[in-house]
Amino acid sequence: MVGITAYGGYIPRYRVSRMLIVQNMAWYFPVIMAVAGGEKAMANWDEDAVSMAVAAAYDCMAGKDRKKVDGMYLASTTLPFADRLNAGIVASALNLQEQGVVAADFSACLKAGTTAAMAAVEAVKAGEKESVLVVASDQRRTKMATMFEMFYGDGAAALLFGNKDVIAEFKGSYSISCDFVDHYKGFGKEFDYGWEERWVRDEGYGKIIPEAIKGFFKKTGMSMGDIAKVVYPCYFTGTHKSIAKELGIDGAKLQDNLHGNCGDTGTAHPLVMFAAALEDAQPGDRILLAGFGQGCDVLCFEATDRIKKFKPAKGIKGHLASKVDFTNYLKFTKFRDLITADLGIRGEANPNTSLTALWRKRKMIMGFVGYRCTKCGTPQYPPMPMCVNPQCQEAGHFEDYEFAVKPGKVEMFTGDLLSPSVDPPAVYGVVSFEGGGRALVDFTDCDMNQVKVGIPIRMTFRRRSRDQMRGFTGYFWKAVPQVAG
Repeated sequence: MVGITAYGGYIPRYRVSRMLIVQNMAWYFPVIMAVAGGEKAMANWDEDAVSMAVAAAYDCMAGKDRKKVDGMYLASTTLPFADRLNAGIVASALNLQEQGVVAADFSACLKAGTTAAMAAVEAVKAGEKESVLVVASDQRRTKMATMFEMFYGDGAAALLFGNKDVIAEFKGSYSISCDFVDHYKGFGKEFDYGWEERWVRDEGYGKIIPEAIKGFFKKTGMSMGDIAKVVYPCYFTGTHKSIAKELGIDGAKLQDNLHGNCGDTGTAHPLVMFAAALEDAQPGDRILLAGFGQGCDVLCFEATDRIKKFKPAKGIKGHLASKVDFTNYLKFTKFRDLITADLGIRGEANPNTSLTALWRKRKMIMGFVGYRCTKCGTPQYPPMPMCVNPQCQEAGHFEDYEFAVKPGKVEMFTGDLLSPSVDPPAVYGVVSFEGGGRALVDFTDCDMNQVKVGIPIRMTFRRRSRDQMRGFTGYFWKAVPQVAG
């Protein structure tokens, strides 16, 4: 049996009300008032497609053995590197095995996530791979006062494919590939260029998705009566419903497009919606998943009895529920680099990242891996040549120890208004981990006024620096204080 063995997702904590955008920008483009309902998810200033992919992957892999993953596929249209394996960064952050693992980027199309899922299924069916992790993630920048600014949200989702402990069995697939250009982003351009909306709705979503789903039914011999839930992206809510009407999908079978909750998360969105559907799935339910973009991929899965036993660490619903309203539009535009602000003299330093040092210390930096003394059991970060336990101090007797998944608490912290930061004050401090070990780290996703000594923290993989001159993004782990509310 081949299919999904785990799933998870990630939606950033910040939510931007579309009415906030209207209140600030409708003077320039009044048409956006027509789509002012709901809210969209907004990535923090230190998040991007890679960091969100890592978060979704950890949500999916909670309780799973990451050392057994032998395939890592990352799908996105907003990858930070044009010539560096972005999936390799995610694999390093997950501390996957380097030997025997195939990592690959899937890009250049919004259905890249479903295409990556099909490739994962084929690899497992062929016996070439046993456990393939597929993650789709997007953080698309938009011009101010545009429909894209109203529609687009940020997020990620992950699916683990294998042939053991399957929770949703693969039942078939069908694809259409056609160069229907509803939008595009030229090489070296910052923003998507979109075509006329009615044409996109009527000729794109409204025709290609139904054609693909009908093609799937013809190929497999199934019918809509065999399907419990249908998942397909379309941020035009009216068109989303009209497609369902054409295909004979009643309201109970149609998965909500989440437009009012997080917006359209791009490449991730079909898998985000699908992960949300899996959270409600019962054994025997067949779920039809479609991804749209220069054609359409259709995949079908049937939930097994094991679906009852699996839950992601937090899931899509959990992330949607734990939100913080973001009410400062100017701050939103700065987080998106839509306006230029001075970071001061201290922010002018632009050191070149040492790629040799990054290679030597890749486990420590990317995977947040320290040491544990095999003599006394003391964990330590960063790794040092001698045990930090004063009663031990043995040298060279260590094993790798993963701190990324360890819960911890705040030991001390400060807010620094002099340090250059996009979101001042820069908050950092010392955290201690359950089971032992301490580290000095930056804090993120927090209001300094709510941070207290002793409150719990969890670690998260984030963008640490961005070298604009050379186009290099540096990543590291930060602490997220778990404040009440």
